[in-house]
Amino acid sequence: MARVRQVSEHGAEGGVERVYHELRQTLRVTGVDVSLRTWAAYPRFFVAMWEAMGPNVETRAFEEAALGLWQEVLDSTVQWEVLGAWNAAKLGKSQRFHARGALELCEAMHPRVLLMVSAVRMALEGQLVGQADALGTSERLERGIPSRMAAMEWVVEKPADPALRSLFADIVKTVGPPGVPGEYRALACWPSYLETAWRRLKPRMKDEDFQQAADRLLESARRRARGLPYPVALSRERVAALGENADAVLKVTQALERRSPALLLNLSRMVQDVPDMLRQPMPGASRLVPDWVAAEELR
Repeated sequence: MARVRQVSEHGAEGGVERVYHELRQTLRVTGVDVSLRTWAAYPRFFVAMWEAMGPNVETRAFEEAALGLWQEVLDSTVQWEVLGAWNAAKLGKSQRFHARGALELCEAMHPRVLLMVSAVRMALEGQLVGQADALGTSERLERGIPSRMAAMEWVVEKPADPALRSLFADIVKTVGPPGVPGEYRALACWPSYLETAWRRLKPRMKDEDFQQAADRLLESARRRARGLPYPVALSRERVAALGENADAVLKVTQALERRSPALLLNLSRMVQDVPDMLRQPMPGASRLVPDWVAAEELR
C-alpha cells in the first residue's frame, strides 16, 4: 500500500492535538502510538473516531477487555523457547532500566490500541460494535499517566545509520505496512538489543503455530470489541460525509489490524525475556465522581 503520512505529537494541531491529549490521559500512556498517528493523517475521521470510541475507552470494561487480550498473548507464548535477547545484548545497567521502561510502556499501550483498531475496522465495515448500554452507566477509570511510566522516546523512521535503516526496512517488510511499528522505533534507542531481538523473533514468525496464535488473537480482539458497553457510531458513509477518503481510511485500518496480533506476540516474547518483569504493571483505578458530575460531562 502507498506510504501513509503520520502526524507527530509536535506537529498536531486543532482537533488532532486535542484528541492526542485525551488519548494520552484516557489510555494513561506517555505518547501516541504509530497506529493512532497514522489515523490522524485523516483529521476529520480521527476526531470522529475518538468521539465514537472515547466513551468506551475510559470504561472498566475496555480495560478488562484489553488486559484479558494481553493475558491471552502472554499465555500463547509462555511455552515457546526463551528469546534470550535480553541477556545476549550488551547493555549497561542504566540502558537496561530504560529499555525495560520502554517495554512496560508498550505492554500497557498496544493491547488497548489493537482493541480500538478492531472496533473501528468492524464499524467501518458495517458491523455492529458495542452493546446498547446507556452512556455513563459503565464504571469508568481515573484518567492520568502513572508517574513511574517511562517517557515515549523513538528513533526517527528514517535514521541516518544505514544498518538501523536496513533493519527497519526488514521489519516493515516482514510485519507489513504502514510504517515502522512504534515498539521497534522505541527499542531502536538501543540498536544492539533491537538487532539481537529481531534476529531471534523473525524466524519464529514463519511457523504455523505462530500464525495460528495470531489468528486466535485477532478473533479474540474482535469478539472483545463487540462486547464493549457502548455502540460505536462510525461508518464509511459518515467518514465520506466528513470529506475524508473512506476507502483509504478503511484500507489503512485493515492493514493496522492485520499486523497487530503478530506484533503483540513478538512484544510478549520480549517482555517474558526480561527477568522479574511485571505483567499488567499499571492497572487503572476507579474514577470516583458523583453521578451528577458524570451526567454533566456527557452533555
